[in-house]
Amino acid sequence: MTTYISILRGINVGGHNPIKMEALRQLYSELGYSDVQSYIQSGNIIFRSALSDSHYLEKSIQEKIFEAFGWNVPVLVLSSEELKTTLVNNPFVKDELKNPAFMHLTFLSGIPDKTNLEKIHAGYYLPDEFYISGKTIYLYCPSGYGNTKLSNTFFENKLKLSATTRNLKTSSVLLSMAENL
Repeated sequence: MTTYISILRGINVGGHNPIKMEALRQLYSELGYSDVQSYIQSGNIIFRSALSDSHYLEKSIQEKIFEAFGWNVPVLVLSSEELKTTLVNNPFVKDELKNPAFMHLTFLSGIPDKTNLEKIHAGYYLPDEFYISGKTIYLYCPSGYGNTKLSNTFFENKLKLSATTRNLKTSSVLLSMAENL
């Protein structure tokens, strides 16, 4: 069995797409996943599955959410090992001058195409900084994530991929929960 973390985009934010976590946990159980846990109300679910295809897991969860609630919600699934590697590779945590409270991870639905990557340039958005590695965008937003142009929508429009962002603390708690499952 593999432990996974699924991260849903755009539920329970500003009153949009309300889904109670109890109903979401039940939905995952109905899909045959075990040890289902949720963390805060924004669609973070930890679960275990014998399946090893994260794209299949994403699709099955997304379809079940649409069937149960009528919303097309992007779902990204990472194994606990993938999340651990992502956290370890965060280039901003090594800089003692950067406050971890302003660090975020934007998870992408795929690896960005080189042509789309060329549409954004890291130095244009200062004081906000970002670094893209694989399917993850590491963000440092010293004025707060709510004040940056580097939002999910920005990256989705530029990279033509689904994106969802979690702060460093939430991502770390999700990994801890997954490792303690």
